[in-house]
Amino acid sequence: MIIDSQVNVFMNVKQVSGYLHLNEKKIYDLVNKGHIPATRVTGKWMFPKELIDKWMLDSTHNGLLHDRLIIAGSDDPLLHRIINEFTESLTNRAIITYTPTATRTGLELLNANKVDVCCIHWGPENESATRHPSLIQQYSQNHNWVLIRAFKREQGLLLKSTADAPIPEIPTLFDSRYRWSIRQQGSGSQRFLMEILSKHRLNTDSLNATTTSLSEREAAASINIDKCDISLGTRAIANEFGLEFISLGWEIFDFAIPRNIWFRHLFHNLVNRIKSDSGHAIASELGGYQIDNCGELVWGDD
Repeated sequence: MIIDSQVNVFMNVKQVSGYLHLNEKKIYDLVNKGHIPATRVTGKWMFPKELIDKWMLDSTHNGLLHDRLIIAGSDDPLLHRIINEFTESLTNRAIITYTPTATRTGLELLNANKVDVCCIHWGPENESATRHPSLIQQYSQNHNWVLIRAFKREQGLLLKSTADAPIPEIPTLFDSRYRWSIRQQGSGSQRFLMEILSKHRLNTDSLNATTTSLSEREAAASINIDKCDISLGTRAIANEFGLEFISLGWEIFDFAIPRNIWFRHLFHNLVNRIKSDSGHAIASELGGYQIDNCGELVWGDD
């Protein structure tokens, strides 16, 4: 069946059945399972042709591009190290790319099928079991996703090394004489900072924020090149950059990933590398990690 894309922006069941060469019963089955883009208009199912075409291409992508993995979302030093070593070992057989974008932007990219995996962290460890599922359920494609545990990591404040001088108390650091590098909206670190500030009845407007950093490494570098005095980050990034660290607690770092990509060997091999003796050694070297539960399915097993 030929569909004029200029006229038929939406197709009905009969049209999409002919377009995909599937019987109408199969189309209804796909709709009921939420496996095909569709919208109900005055009691009838309609199918946006543009999204149907994209759905077809995405199906091809997931089937053929098993030799690559695109990761976005939150930044993490351990994951960078593991991926760098893994990519080196793969040579020209496959590729893994990791582009930190902050948690929410990563989820938007995952929802748009632009990336394969999104790294997320959204608050303290003891609330992650409810916060992480609640966060990803705000995105329309969440019914196709699962949450896989990556690791637990120590989050806190990064400061210039003070040599023999004592580290100031936390409330003192909110004083205007201290220059802050805050993080972009939608990042887990910025969310963490806002919660710490709220405990002191403050907000980000209370800080002397002189710069905004788009990743942990940028935040640490901003301190080292004297663009700011304080920022948010992990113990690992503090150790990498030779900074002082004030612990504010532990948080969970999870992978949000579509079910069909979860089964890719490339992703499972990445998880196995994190859990390996080598992964444990890197985590110990960086400091501030617990990776014993890496690879566990924590949400989406229904």
